[in-house]
Amino acid sequence: MKNLQDLLKDSGYKKIGFKVSKTQHLLIKASINGVKGNFILDTGASNSCIGFDQVEHFNVNAKASKTKAAGAGATGMETQIGKNISLKIGRWKTKNLHLVIFDLTHVNLALTQYKAKPVHGIIGADILLEGKAIIDYYNHCLYLK
Repeated sequence: MKNLQDLLKDSGYKKIGFKVSKTQHLLIKASINGVKGNFILDTGASNSCIGFDQVEHFNVNAKASKTKAAGAGATGMETQIGKNISLKIGRWKTKNLHLVIFDLTHVNLALTQYKAKPVHGIIGADILLEGKAIIDYYNHCLYLK
């Protein structure tokens, strides 16, 4: 009998490892527009996002947005949007990502207070849905198709 990893590989899934931080966040490495970064893998975040301070780092063309963001501990935050972004996580990639851009200072402040490293952004449910994600928490693996 085949194990889960072999079944998923045979079905076209790509295996991507993640780490668990001191704060119990799932941490994953990804590249936006060819630039590497560190991200929280967040099944509860509706959209993937980066901080305002990361727009130049990832060469994102940010446009104004009327949408307000809300997250753990913050609501009504101003946002911008980046369209047609290329994202690569492991060997999985997409070229038509729309990223939400907003102030992630509160997220990184909370992480650093627990002596965890700050992140560039968050990988959210938009990517997990597009990639038909399967998360193997026990083995610290994300599978994307």
